Amino acid sequence: MRVVFDTNVYIAAFVADGVCARLLRRARKRECELFLCHILLREFSAKLKGKFRCTVKEIELASALIEEAAVAIQDEGIISTPTCRDKNDDPILACAERAAADYLVSGDKDLLVLHRHGRCKIISPRDFELLFQ
Repeated sequence: MRVVFDTNVYIAAFVADGVCARLLRRARKRECELFLCHILLREFSAKLKGKFRCTVKEIELASALIEEAAVAIQDEGIISTPTCRDKNDDPILACAERAAADYLVSGDKDLLVLHRHGRCKIISPRDFELLFQ
């Protein structure tokens, strides 16, 4: 199954050893096909730097782990019509669209209320983890 993780999933994976960390480990083991976009990497790096005050080296190491888990890193593309109530989330939808993802995994309520974007289901990390049960 093809999947895109939202930035908040990556942040949670590095902050706590919970569901999101398990999902990232699953992607690293190739239990799912993780697709990544440059915009997600930039947002991840910016959050680690600003909110968590990580060093450049820590950010590089964390980003390398995410990149290693991904089967492809791509440009996010553009959505022709704004879709999300938070316009900053539209590039993430474009990333999922471009990856032909089956799932977009996010904890962001602005995305979760959509339930789907085209053929891509938008679900929480916990619900995605349940698919492996």
